[in-house]
Amino acid sequence: MTLNDLGRPREGIFWMVLSGLSFVGVNGIVRYLGTELPAAQSAFLRFLFGVIFLIPVLPSVLRGIAPGAMRLFIWRGVAHTAAVLFWFYAMARIPVAHATAIGYLNPVLMLVAGAMILREPFSPRRVAAVAVALLGALIVLRPGVQALNIGHVSQIFASLCFCGSYLFAKRLTGLAPASVIVAMMSLTVTVGLAPLAWLVWVPVSLAQMGWLAVVAVCATLGHYCMTRAFRAAPLTVTQPVTFLTLIWATLVGALLFNEAVDAFVLLGGALIIGAISWVTWRDALDAAALQAAD
Repeated sequence: MTLNDLGRPREGIFWMVLSGLSFVGVNGIVRYLGTELPAAQSAFLRFLFGVIFLIPVLPSVLRGIAPGAMRLFIWRGVAHTAAVLFWFYAMARIPVAHATAIGYLNPVLMLVAGAMILREPFSPRRVAAVAVALLGALIVLRPGVQALNIGHVSQIFASLCFCGSYLFAKRLTGLAPASVIVAMMSLTVTVGLAPLAWLVWVPVSLAQMGWLAVVAVCATLGHYCMTRAFRAAPLTVTQPVTFLTLIWATLVGALLFNEAVDAFVLLGGALIIGAISWVTWRDALDAAALQAAD
């Protein structure tokens, strides 16, 4: 059995559940910290802790950068820096479930960007999936029905910037191993956030520092568990499990922050995840059919 054997669905589901719980922990802690710290400062401290955790492996990481890849790493750092700024700003101002549901738009935007920028196929099936997912987003946001604030707009911009970051990451996969890509993301984002954090710096308590360190641990654990899930099972198995994250985020918002349980958010989130899971499943069937024909 190899590391990339995809015939272990139970293991894949297990790791994906742990990944979802880790990211819900990130969302909940940032929501708890609220607006006492500026978004740039909170984001900087979170990524600074991430870099501290990576210090033992940074020398080998920097030696593993291929010629010509640094420009892509820098541009990815720019896109990801903007994304985390928008995300931290949004998480402190909108319900946890809203932020989670809007975040599900990332893979939808990747489908569109892949077709427009990377010239990937954009079949009628993918058009239908994008349409259903956008309908889900409208159900979550319900403009004109519920009051939207700048936090919702910020989360939408975060999704757009995360999409840009993932496009650069996709280009980098052919130039560097995953460990180098993740480490360079942490390093470039920390450097990018440093001057912005300095401009708005306010005194930070030991408790706030401790919580942001926990955020860094949870985020690192979430990415690790997600990688293990992708190695154990195909996306057709692991993708639907991500909907559980919205359930947990809704529970965290209701139990810890007295946020109302919004059935429309759950419905919209289900439509987004359902559309992405369906198109992933159908694409996997087509790929398997082509492989069998060869």
